[in-house]
Amino acid sequence: MTKTLKLFLWAARLVAAIILLQTLFFKFTGAAESVYIFTTVGLEPWGRIGIGVLELIAAILLLITPLSWLGAVLAFGLMLGAIGMHLTLLGIEVQGDGGYLFALALVVAFCAAFILWTNRENIALYWNKFKP
Repeated sequence: MTKTLKLFLWAARLVAAIILLQTLFFKFTGAAESVYIFTTVGLEPWGRIGIGVLELIAAILLLITPLSWLGAVLAFGLMLGAIGMHLTLLGIEVQGDGGYLFALALVVAFCAAFILWTNRENIALYWNKFKP
């Protein structure tokens, strides 16, 4: 792996982890926008808290080099859910945010996809270890 690719990989891991960690404050404190979002999708309050815990786990895993691919899998899955909710129930813009939360979900999904693509050989080796 080239130095440039390693730099981009670290940047993707940090960007995704920072975004995930930053949004936790709003989920865990019950901020009005978070409560509105999870009420709209029918997951308030336990879905908000549960998804917040999963995002915390994903962020921590993204920062641990050997496990970053696992954090990327979790983050990618969570962001696909968030993007899906925006495209179906919430809309791109939520309470006048100009699509900011939707854009953050896209950035995390893109970063996670890049991390997974970069680690595809390691993931395949790990998968083959446990395959019957």
